[in-house]
Amino acid sequence: MSTLRPRVVVVGAGFGGLAATKALARMPVDVVLLDRKNYHGFWPLLYQVATAALSPDDVAYSVRGAFPRQPNLEVRMAEVRGIDLEARELELDHGPDLPYDYLILAPGSVATDFGIPGVSEHAFPLKTVPDAVRLRHHVLRQFEMACSRPWSLADGALTVVVAGGGPTGVEVSGAMAELFGKVLKGDLQDNLAAARPRVVLVEASDRLLNAFSARSRAEALRTLTKHGVEVRLETTIASVSAHAVKLGDGTVIPSQTLVWGAGIKANPIAQCLGVELFPGGRVGVDPDLSLPGHPEVFVVGDIAFATNGKGRPLPQLAPVASQGAKHAVRSIGGRMKGQASKPFRYRDKGNMAIIGRRSAVAELPGGIRLGGTFGWISWLALHLALLVGFRNRAVVMVTWGWNFLTSGRGSRVILDLHPAPSQTARRPRPLVAERHRPPRPLHARRQRLVSAQRRAAAGTAGRGKIAA
Repeated sequence: MSTLRPRVVVVGAGFGGLAATKALARMPVDVVLLDRKNYHGFWPLLYQVATAALSPDDVAYSVRGAFPRQPNLEVRMAEVRGIDLEARELELDHGPDLPYDYLILAPGSVATDFGIPGVSEHAFPLKTVPDAVRLRHHVLRQFEMACSRPWSLADGALTVVVAGGGPTGVEVSGAMAELFGKVLKGDLQDNLAAARPRVVLVEASDRLLNAFSARSRAEALRTLTKHGVEVRLETTIASVSAHAVKLGDGTVIPSQTLVWGAGIKANPIAQCLGVELFPGGRVGVDPDLSLPGHPEVFVVGDIAFATNGKGRPLPQLAPVASQGAKHAVRSIGGRMKGQASKPFRYRDKGNMAIIGRRSAVAELPGGIRLGGTFGWISWLALHLALLVGFRNRAVVMVTWGWNFLTSGRGSRVILDLHPAPSQTARRPRPLVAERHRPPRPLHARRQRLVSAQRRAAAGTAGRGKIAA
């Protein structure tokens, strides 16, 4: 460790990690930002990548590019394999152990399958940019398969089941309905003109968007139904296979596409701390977000089990991670000056969810509620402002405008060259000429060539050959 300035290691380049790194820019510390990826993924827009509205580059930004002029920062692409709290060292997947004076853990969360059979093997989570790209390729491939093999419709080729009625599930369902109903509908061939793609939203509770008001929930349900989404409340998923989703009531939905937005759990890095974990694998923290017994370690974002003034756990949302990271940096600065840390107080800035074209719900502080077109515009403006990088903001704004005016999708190219075996189409039948004229064995062709050469040497050319 440096004897001149404290070293602060930030784990995770998500919303919390970027906020902490930026806040540390003017402090007299050396900063190391770790992430197993070299980019920051803007996960609120992943569903638009999955539905071909945006390209992956539009929602991903280089971590190094986000901090072009921060002299006290070192960015490393590495994965944490272990944490030694006593020695204050991190074990990485490559290279020597990394010592720290202060540690900010903000690795985020991962999808959880709740132990439901088949989910981990067949469902499509939507937590990372690669997740969104895989889902997009799969949906477009299913569409192409339905066009070339209409009988696959009976197997659910164009049926998408979305698990989870939170913002992710609602936004994915609305976007999928728009993709099928407005974009791909015009591409359907004559033999598929009567085809009716299905989008089924499954929610275990009796309501959508549980964190929203009853009025916003009713508007979301009404709008989704208007767009053709089949909403099934108080319904669970019992099991999943490659070609069907079985619901808790015994209903079987033929489908080859299950989008999983039903729940998340803390990043497995939490298990490296060797402390007792709360539900969802979250780490219990002191009021100032530090790890109990280790005031030099701060845990923020989805991985932390922090509570509000009423003792309720804070939601696993980006604003919680960003505010918590900034509070951790302020606490580090105070401790460097010998000051005591203050408890973390989360300031709720409201909730938003987009339902479809010109339709969204937004609930802001002060009881302000926006719906329909006004909610949609506010949702677009906020997410444009939160995107990292001017280039990304400009491209996304232009793309949104083009999509709105043309009802088109520019990102409909299938680049996945290695589809899963269960998704691979049948091998095409050979051409007629190939079926009736099998190729000669290699040794036969060689023998024929040798015979021709011998005849040429003897002064005679074989039939159909030119003598040398």
